[in-house]
Formats: sequence, structure tokens, C-alpha cells
Amino acid sequence: MNKLLCSLLFLVWMPFVQAANIYAGKMQAQAVCSQCHGIRNPSADAPFPPLAGRDRAYLEQSLKQYRDKTRVSEIMNAFAGSLSAKDIDNITAYYARLKP
Repeated sequence: MNKLLCSLLFLVWMPFVQAANIYAGKMQAQAVCSQCHGIRNPSADAPFPPLAGRDRAYLEQSLKQYRDKTRVSEIMNAFAGSLSAKDIDNITAYYARLKP
């Protein structure tokens, strides 16, 4: 009976639980973020710190603060201002998985 109940609860809640889309995060990061932060390593073409391997919670908090303009940076406020919660989830999942 417990297995049946657990299975039913899982099936009911499954559509509401969506994992981050790493591929979508990669596409967004390569199109925008990598222009300033690079992908893995700092270089002459990447004037700001690399994001690869950073703590996901830190990245998420930072992007939300930039989006909400509670953390001020003209460039980052402009980029993050158009990000949805799902975009932030995807981008942070991608960067957190990369090896620095």
C-alpha cells in the first residue's frame, strides 16, 4: 500500500518539478555571459572573473540581485534584467557543473 501511495504522489508531483536545462543554460552563457566572463579560464578576452565551478547558490543570488537592481552594475543590471527565474536556474546549473 505504501509503495502504491508513494508512486501516486510521485506521478502527481512530477510535472511540477522541473530540473534545470543545462543545454539551455549553456546556450545563454555562450551567447552572453562568456563575452565578459569567458567559459572556463580567465584570458585577455575575459576581463571579469570566470564563473565555471562557482557555487550555484551564489551565482543564483547574484543574478537575482542584478535583475532586481539590489546589486548595482550597469552592465549586469542590463543583462540580468531580462532573465526569467528559469533562465537563471539554467545558467547557474550550467556554470556550477563546469570544472574551473
